[in-house]
Amino acid sequence: MYLHLGQDTVVTTDKIIGIFDIDRCTISKKTRDYLTAAEKEKRVINVSYELPKSFVVCENEGGVLVYISQISAKTLYSRFTSLN
Repeated sequence: MYLHLGQDTVVTTDKIIGIFDIDRCTISKKTRDYLTAAEKEKRVINVSYELPKSFVVCENEGGVLVYISQISAKTLYSRFTSLN
């Protein structure tokens, strides 16, 4: 199954590692450091032209990709659970 993350971006649900609320998670310095490192390694894909509300970590060949989305983590999680 596929999960729509925003704009024209979909990912397969079996590749999703986690769906995170960007406001709640970026309070932690470890999460901010993780996102900064992923961005420096060019593993972040911004699929939002609006204020980001969530990020989704997915398996990828050779590591992980982090998708930044304008869709809330709650909505993405609801879609995800309805597919599985």
